[in-house]
Amino acid sequence: MVKPAQSDPAPPDACTVCGRPSLDHLMAVKGVSYWRCNHCEATLMDPAHWPSPAQEKATYDLHDNQTDDPGYRTFLGKMFNPLVPRLPAHACGLDFGCGPGPALAQMLADTGFQMALYDPLYYPDKTVLNSRYDFITCTEVVEHLHHPRATFAALDQMLEPGGLLAVMTCFQTNDAQFANWHYRRDPTHVVFYREHTMAEIAQQFGWTCEVPAKDVVLFTRPET
Repeated sequence: MVKPAQSDPAPPDACTVCGRPSLDHLMAVKGVSYWRCNHCEATLMDPAHWPSPAQEKATYDLHDNQTDDPGYRTFLGKMFNPLVPRLPAHACGLDFGCGPGPALAQMLADTGFQMALYDPLYYPDKTVLNSRYDFITCTEVVEHLHHPRATFAALDQMLEPGGLLAVMTCFQTNDAQFANWHYRRDPTHVVFYREHTMAEIAQQFGWTCEVPAKDVVLFTRPET
């Protein structure tokens, strides 16, 4: 008996980044489906395969990112170096999704900036989300977001006029290498961005967008 051809799975209702119902099936890797948004070009893991909070924490706990680790600080320099010259003296910042070892926040505090910390697992004090900030940093965070559009909207409300949102994540550029890409293999990474994706996010919120270094984007909220 000839087996019927399998059709692509049904897509999610809308892109979690831009909200458009314009998703095509990109590929399946070991039974996990990934979708491509035709509008913002984000690549999305099918929600059926999102990890649970317990699974996420078990993976994060394997990371050994110490605040005084020279190698980790060098890695974070990709964001730190272009960000600091753009900040006013004594600016107040929020390290959003800082993880258990908030090294970037410590680097910025050592430079003279006032820093608040938030992470839903490790620094879960939500009162810091009720303040406004001159800048917000998100290093290796946005690829974990199950609802990035809602998170970006919340961050927009936390930025002062003229404030900066600094994001660092590995941009997805090569579909042919996606299945074996180390970044995809992290089970907590559920959304992957391109430079075009970042430009679409900026347009959605009326921000300006700059890519000063590989895998780093600086969004600026308008003054008014």
